[in-house]
Parts: sequence; structure tokens; C-alpha cells
Amino acid sequence: MELHYTVAAQTDAGTTKSVNQDSLTVKVANTPNGEAAFLVLCDGMGGLEQGEVASTAAVRAFEQWFLKDFSALAASGIDAQTLEEIWSGILQGCNERIYDYSKEHRTSMGTTLTALLLFDGSYYISHVGDSRAYRLGDEISQLTSDHTYTAREVALGHMTLAQAKNDSRRNVLLQCIGMGKPISPEFVSGKIEVGDSFVLCSDGFRHELTDEEIYEYCQNEPAQLEWSAQKRQENSRAMNRLLRELISMNKQRGEKDNISVAFVKIMDR
Repeated sequence: MELHYTVAAQTDAGTTKSVNQDSLTVKVANTPNGEAAFLVLCDGMGGLEQGEVASTAAVRAFEQWFLKDFSALAASGIDAQTLEEIWSGILQGCNERIYDYSKEHRTSMGTTLTALLLFDGSYYISHVGDSRAYRLGDEISQLTSDHTYTAREVALGHMTLAQAKNDSRRNVLLQCIGMGKPISPEFVSGKIEVGDSFVLCSDGFRHELTDEEIYEYCQNEPAQLEWSAQKRQENSRAMNRLLRELISMNKQRGEKDNISVAFVKIMDR
């Protein structure tokens, strides 16, 4: 079975911020072993425009890996443990460089990162922070953990999900790229099926949307798309329109943060 990927991505500064500190990239590449899709989304934080510097640096580091090194790895066969080690090394390097830049410029900045690779029947995710990766199949599944104070308190039984949603500390990160001390990236992998979709998003995208709404819109609208080379761009345009509608819905409901989302659908011939 030959898998194909249609991707879409949208980002918006939101209703109150003059600078969009989010960064993202989506790539689809052909290899001798079939297509690969690579998506990276980062939510930067820091004074003035420094969060944008941090998120852009992290996205570019992963983008350069994909453009320069992925083909050789794909040809030899991807091993999850090897990929986890490679991505962890990239993240640790980003963490150190961003922290050093912060010290040099006497500022404070950092970024989340969620990266997704779809290739040869599997998905691979590397993650730091509170952006998220969802898998949409028969149901919606959050594949990443939120590295936040409130998520930890919920896991410990000290807070309910409803309390966490409205807690003023919901955006307090336990780790991010650029914090200086070593980070502990989360790595997740598994198998994919035709008809699955994946969504990567910043926290600004999902504060005002429920998981059920994300599933309803992204998995069922537009209706199941049939893949063809001629229709790929048409399908992508439809998916991008959908993402813009969801961003608009977020803003209408009062979301003030930057809003970013990347979306990929898996199809066959």
C-alpha cells in the first residue's frame, strides 16, 4: 500500500499581540521507500520579539535536518531509538544555543517544540512544552503530554481537569527549549493507517476548542478526500480553509494568544 500525505498549516498573531512568536514548517518529500511528511510547530515566548527568535531557530534546526540528513536515514531504514537519539541531540543543541543567546543579549526567551515525521507506515514525534500532537482516527487521541504545572498537578490528583483549564498557572511550563538546564524531550512512535489525520497545534489553538470539536472539523470536514496527484493542491486548499475557520472561531471565543496549527491527512491511491 502506497501512502500519500496532504498537508496544511496556518498561523495567526491573534487579537491582542502585535508579534506572532509561533513558527512552523510542513514538508512532503519523495523517497525510494515512499513519501514522507514532516511537520514542526514551535510556540515561542520572551520579551519583545525574542520568542520569535527562539521558535524560528528551533524550527530551522529540524528543517535543516530533514532537508540534509533524512534521505540517508530513510534509505538505511528508520529505527525509532536512533531517531530519538538524533532528535534529542538537535533539541539539546538548540537549548544551549538559545540559552547562550539569551545571556549574551541579557534577555529571556524560550520555545516549545512538537515535531512529527510520517514515513513507511509509522509516525514519530519529539516534544517539549505545551504544544500538542493529536491523532484522529476512530477517535481523537492526544499523543503528547503537556509539560506544565497544571498538567503535573492533575496527574498527581491535586487538581481536576476543569480546575486546570481555568487556573492562572495553566501556561507555566516545567520545561522548554532555551531554559538552560538539560531538557527531557518526550518521544512517541506508532503505526499509521489510511484515513488517519494528525494535528499539531500551539496552546492558543486549543484553549477555546474542545477535543471533540477538533475531531469533528478536522476528521470529518472536508469529507473523506480521495487522493490523486491532480487533487493534492485542491485538497490542501480545502484543509487550509478549514484551519482558518477554526482560528477565526478561536478568536471569536476570546483567545488572545498567538494561534498556530498544522494538519496532515493520510491517503492511498
